[in-house]
Amino acid sequence: MVPTIVLVRHGRTSANERGILAGRSPGVTLDEVGQEQATALARRLAAVPFTTIVTSPLERTRETAEHIHAQQERTASDVVVDERFIECDYGKWTGQSLATLAKKPLWKQVQSHPSAVTFPDGESLMAMSMRAVSAVRDWTQRSRDADVLAVVSHGDVIKAVLADALGMHLDAFQRLSVDPCSVSIVRYTKVRPFVVRINDTGSDVAFLASTSADVSTDAPVGGGAGRG
Repeated sequence: MVPTIVLVRHGRTSANERGILAGRSPGVTLDEVGQEQATALARRLAAVPFTTIVTSPLERTRETAEHIHAQQERTASDVVVDERFIECDYGKWTGQSLATLAKKPLWKQVQSHPSAVTFPDGESLMAMSMRAVSAVRDWTQRSRDADVLAVVSHGDVIKAVLADALGMHLDAFQRLSVDPCSVSIVRYTKVRPFVVRINDTGSDVAFLASTSADVSTDAPVGGGAGRG
């Protein structure tokens, strides 16, 4: 077996519902729908034997992580905050509506050439990607082979980690979708990462509880038979 990272986006917030770029704004918590999403997700993940649940320090991610932790059928480590998984610092864009931001010249660059974008008085998307990918690699290197870790973070952060695992340039990461309370799964072998799920909001993830089969470092030619 190999370390597995389960990337979880936080549940919906009122800012999500209103089309506001919350960024690192304090006090942004799960709304009623987000609470329901987090509860349902926690039940889906209840049988997964997480060795560690890692979260961004922001309220909405910590709430989602606590839902997951509370439903664990097996004892998991306490929820661990890792600042490297925090939302991108959108600078002066923080708190503005997406409809307003879409009219700004920088918006087109965010869509087509994000690797060159630095938000006004904020962080670059490349720096965000580098810190998040570095954090994932750090956690996998310190983990045992069969460990399964949950990482609760934010849409752009998760997209950046997935792009790296897929061998995609950051400029292509806008092709990925990461919905609230979605699950994306990456197995990190010594040869390469294997992306098992992307933006999954409903399928059975019970296979993560199994430690009976080894994971090959070779990709099956033709796609293989999948999971029985």
